[in-house]
Amino acid sequence: MKKRLIAVFTVAAMLVSMMGMVVCTEAAKKEASTKTGDLLDAAKIMVEAAEQKAIEIDVPMVITVVDMGGNLVLLHRMENSLLASLEISQNKAYTAVALKMPSSDVKKLAQEGEELQGIAVQHAGRIVEFGGGLPIYDADGVQIGGIGVSGGSVEEDTSVAQAGLDAYKPK
Repeated sequence: MKKRLIAVFTVAAMLVSMMGMVVCTEAAKKEASTKTGDLLDAAKIMVEAAEQKAIEIDVPMVITVVDMGGNLVLLHRMENSLLASLEISQNKAYTAVALKMPSSDVKKLAQEGEELQGIAVQHAGRIVEFGGGLPIYDADGVQIGGIGVSGGSVEEDTSVAQAGLDAYKPK
């Protein structure tokens, strides 16, 4: 009888433990998907506005949004954009996240004798030293990702990225 009672309690404890794991796992999935969903929703708004700006200036662009891990959230390639812009736009967005600054700010810091000299060869060459990559912040001022644009001049890329950011209204 005693062995049977111990077996029942053991099984019950295992079930309770497994239920707790399932609840925790489901909560983690919900939190992760909600955060990713929010950034994806924001990325769609930013990309649409950025594309409108690119159409306005008549320059086909590639527009990329990444999360804080530098992972791709959304990549949008306009017809006739430069093939090289696929990788460059992603790297501009990555730079804005990896260094937590606009990619245009990297150039002066990466010059000979400056703090970030040689940074462009780090991170498998993904660091970009010219404009077109901007950090994305939430309503609390916390960085949540980066947007990168490539296809035109540095000035054009930056203005298109800024148009995307300007359309995003954090909640």
